[in-house]
Amino acid sequence: MDLPVNTFKQRLRTEQQVGVWVGLPNSTAAEIAATAGFDWLVLDGEHAPNDVRSLLPLLQAVAPYDSHPVIRPPVGDVALIKQMLDIGVQTLLVPMVDTPEQATLMAQAMRYPPQGVRGVGAALARASRWNAIENYAELANDQMCLLVQVESLEGLKNIEAIAAVEGVDGIFIGPADLSAAMGHLGNPGHPDVQEAIDTAIARIKGAGKAAGILSVSEEYAQHYLDLGCEFVAVGLDTSVLAAGLRSMAARYKGGAPVAKAASGPGY
Repeated sequence: MDLPVNTFKQRLRTEQQVGVWVGLPNSTAAEIAATAGFDWLVLDGEHAPNDVRSLLPLLQAVAPYDSHPVIRPPVGDVALIKQMLDIGVQTLLVPMVDTPEQATLMAQAMRYPPQGVRGVGAALARASRWNAIENYAELANDQMCLLVQVESLEGLKNIEAIAAVEGVDGIFIGPADLSAAMGHLGNPGHPDVQEAIDTAIARIKGAGKAAGILSVSEEYAQHYLDLGCEFVAVGLDTSVLAAGLRSMAARYKGGAPVAKAASGPGY
């Protein structure tokens, strides 16, 4: 059996990839998202009620499809990352990375020695298909893709240093937390926040790394694609479901609350 090739990583610097957030902790919901035609899916473990055990069936549900699964853990912890990789994820989006030292540790956590510190236990792991993939440990490092989230003032200051870390493949700007850090909680569309985001994207690309972001606004999402972001998430499954159901209720019952249009790039 061959090791799966990380097609998301392969395409990261050569073409733009459009994705969507999967926050519903349900394998059927994840599979529906995987059939929609997105290039990548974020299976969220930071703000969605997911853990290692619940993320596993989501990975299994999307495996037959072309959409590449990206897991966001709740925190950049070496032991937790080991578990995430062992269930078969090849791309991680690590939140709240503020310094090159943090980024270095995350890159090491995703790789077996001598390049990293990932613990070895492939016989127990779906990642190796329980040792059905020959030479998994020797091959796995090359397929690992690390995306780090910059979403604080310190992170913004350190973008070039974070981008310079070997093993960091892309930097993702987190609009919601960044806007809060800048004193504009709940308003990622504020002009000061937008200027900071646009500048950060240019700095990431100037440092030779892929830039990414999430926008629930079509206008902002297209703006970031026009700026050259290599990976852009354009919505949340929870928001799509909520908006669709509320709109349906309003049509038949009248007066039911309908989700407001997005006013900014994040959530």
